[in-house]
Amino acid sequence: MWLLKIHRMAILYNAVDIQFPTIKRRETSRWIKEVIAQHQKRVGEISYIFCSDEEILKINQQYLNHDYYTDIITFDYSDGKVISGDLFISLETVKSNSEQLKTDYFEELHRVIIHGILHLCGFKDKLPKDAKQMRKLENEALKQYEI
Repeated sequence: MWLLKIHRMAILYNAVDIQFPTIKRRETSRWIKEVIAQHQKRVGEISYIFCSDEEILKINQQYLNHDYYTDIITFDYSDGKVISGDLFISLETVKSNSEQLKTDYFEELHRVIIHGILHLCGFKDKLPKDAKQMRKLENEALKQYEI
């Protein structure tokens, strides 16, 4: 008897306690899948949860014991080459970051969206050299997507 392992391919978008951002879900999902494939990985189940600063702070405190705001928290459930995870994105932090950096809000939002995917693909950003590599990969991915 053959055992077949089926991987569900899904990229889901939700909003909690905040208005859903105006993004092109179909195009964004296609772009995410392309970036994942470029890193020799496959899509499993990926959930984006857009939220407020207060919600992401609660998650950061409860699950990571961090007492600060952040733009994204990524929970990695990947299995080998199949990429899965929950990605919480604070739209308020994304907005304030875009204002501080003087960049377009939607460009910054898509940078954060793909930043989480790169983490799921195994890339880190704690060390300066890793952060530099992460930024390079983000920039390459953003060039592939028309914002």
